[in-house]
Amino acid sequence: MEITKILVTGSAGLMGIQVVKDLLDNHKQVYSCYNKTKPKLGIITHLDLTKKDDIVNTMNRIKPDVVIHLGAMTDVELCETETELAKKINTDATEILALESEKHNTFFVYMSTDYVFDGKVGMKKENDEPNPINFYGKSKLDGERVFKKITTPNIIVRTSTPFGIHSKKISFPIWVKKNLELEKEISVIVDQYTSPSYVPNISKMIIEIIERKITGIIHLAGATKISRYDFAVQISKIINANKQFLKLTKMDQMDWKAQRPADSSLSVSKANKILKNKPEKIEDSLKSLFNQ
Repeated sequence: MEITKILVTGSAGLMGIQVVKDLLDNHKQVYSCYNKTKPKLGIITHLDLTKKDDIVNTMNRIKPDVVIHLGAMTDVELCETETELAKKINTDATEILALESEKHNTFFVYMSTDYVFDGKVGMKKENDEPNPINFYGKSKLDGERVFKKITTPNIIVRTSTPFGIHSKKISFPIWVKKNLELEKEISVIVDQYTSPSYVPNISKMIIEIIERKITGIIHLAGATKISRYDFAVQISKIINANKQFLKLTKMDQMDWKAQRPADSSLSVSKANKILKNKPEKIEDSLKSLFNQ
């Protein structure tokens, strides 16, 4: 069956804008769902993930071939204090969307996170046991668990520290570049490791997954495990800025309400093995980002 109709939640977000653009470039009919910030591309579709009726009516009206569920409450600090809202958006809305997808045998892509792991040991594989240490991670893991009882074909995609270009959301490399060019000192964490993921690279891999109907769990992230500080140093090299303005700081010096995993890097060996589009190394992603 040829894929024609694709519904994308969170279509105005960092990942959503890129995915919608790439799907349209592949001549797909894309329903760009949003709640507050209106997207510019696709068939603009209002969808409030906190309202069950809204989700049910939208799914029944569109009957999509594919759902790419990117919409989420991703502010880790806010999730820790607004737990009810985080559960409603990250867990409950996922379940409602998945149950509705079942009615139409819709292929379902659920975007999850490296924060489902506790960060005691990094380079986690798909079958490693999750153990979230903050409410954001818990709410996303509970979203993953929905798919144990859903028969519609689905894939859980975990990613890590996505970055790219967005008109409102300033991702880490852009923030570092801006400050270094202003010769402004910034504090960067030296003991927190992730697998920074370049959004155009992730988007290509998601589209390949949809076209090939790959199911299960897959880690789609950058191919480099790196600390925040070393990530910033890489950025300074590529833009020829002075790294002296990067001030070392540690996780325990941060005034966070929510705990963060110390090493939430993801192994991308499965993606490397099965996908034609491969996870990129950080140097290649940063060169692409800054050469735009």
